[in-house]
Formats: sequence, structure tokens, C-alpha cells
Amino acid sequence: MSVLLIVLIALVALIILVVGIGFALPRTHRASSRITLPHAPADVWAIVRDPTALLGTWKELKSSRVVPPPDQGGKEVWEQNAGGFPIRLVVEESDPPRRLLTRIDAAPDAAFGGTWTYQLDAIPGGTRVTLTEDGYVRNPVFRVMMVASGVHRTTDGYLNALGRKLGATVTPEHLK
Repeated sequence: MSVLLIVLIALVALIILVVGIGFALPRTHRASSRITLPHAPADVWAIVRDPTALLGTWKELKSSRVVPPPDQGGKEVWEQNAGGFPIRLVVEESDPPRRLLTRIDAAPDAAFGGTWTYQLDAIPGGTRVTLTEDGYVRNPVFRVMMVASGVHRTTDGYLNALGRKLGATVTPEHLK
């Protein structure tokens, strides 16, 4: 048996294994992380509510802007390039300076989607920020990649960038 054939068989077996593991993983997930910032809720809210505020601070965010809301019932829409993907976010709920809910405006057959809920709670000396991602990943290979990189990777990246923007060093705490 030639080396090339052995390598090809091993590669096919690896692909089958990854796809099989992906199908065994759940399609939906929830990832919640939180940080504490030494700033008033209104100061934190001003950044959370501005889709351009973390440009240059959050490495995943390459572009972001508010766009006219086509077919979204007058709701605010953000267009972003985050993590290498063009994403449209719809602001579903906004309760300043406490809660923001955004939803990925995805096609019915999109590879992934879901919501982010930002919860800001006033605490003595600052604000506790909890970010919860309720998402889905359709592609089984992408599910394996998500688990391998950690389901909190994106939310933690956002929260770390939020801390940097406000001059604070934070360590996101993962919630159950």
C-alpha cells in the first residue's frame, strides 16, 4: 500500500470522525459570562449601545455601522464584520441602562445565529455586566470547531474588549 493511499484513508477517516462528533453535539448552546467594571452603568451602557465603540479594541470586530432597518418593523439594525463573517444584528429590546437584546438577522438556512443579551446591574462601586449568547450552529463541523475553541470565546472576547475600552483589566467569569 502506498504512503499516499494511507494518508488519504487517514484523512477520510478523520473527516468522518469530526462530522460524527459534530452530529453528536447539540445544535443549540448557551454561554454566559460576566465581568465587574468600576464605572457607572450609564458609562458602560454608552459603549454597549454604540455598535462602533469597540472598533480597534475588540480584535474580532472589523467593521460596524447602523443601517436603515429594511423589513425589521422599524427596529435598529447593525451591520458588522465580526470574526470574519458579515452579520446583521437587530436590536430587539433596549432598556437603558440595564438590558439590551440583539438578534442575528440570519437567513433560515444560515450556518449559525442566535441572540446576545447584555445585562448591566449597578453594584457598589461600579457595574456588573453579564453577556449571554443563546445560539445555534447548524453545520456539524462548525459545532466541533466551536467546542474546540470554547463556547465562551466570543462573549469573553467582547467583555475583555469592553474592559479595555474602559481602562479596566477584567477576567470573565463563566456562569452555568
